[in-house]
Amino acid sequence: QVQLVESGGGLVQAGGSLRLSCATSRSIFGNSFMGWYRQAPGKQRELVARMTSSGGTNYADSVKGRFTISVENAKNTVLLQMNSLKPEDTAVYYCKAAGRTYYDPDYWGQGTQVTVSS
Repeated sequence: QVQLVESGGGLVQAGGSLRLSCATSRSIFGNSFMGWYRQAPGKQRELVARMTSSGGTNYADSVKGRFTISVENAKNTVLLQMNSLKPEDTAVYYCKAAGRTYYDPDYWGQGTQVTVSS
């Protein structure tokens, strides 16, 4: 059973924009800190952006000023707006719902491909 449903990936030229979306259930959304990770070929999965326990956000240095994470509470959805895309942003992007407490499990989306051409 798919718990997180991602959409919005695709092919874009360098300098372009994409918006990723990740929808989940109210239960998972309310018990998780939502975030985005990515994995490029031959590399480890890395944090892109995430919501924090204080209601703030964390970004990887490589995307600061270009990417913005946000949530739509009414839709139980987390978004990732990606602007000024670079070829090095090419990766599979994964949505993660990180459990707020020890008793809340983590969930991962199936991944969506983002390809930035030069």
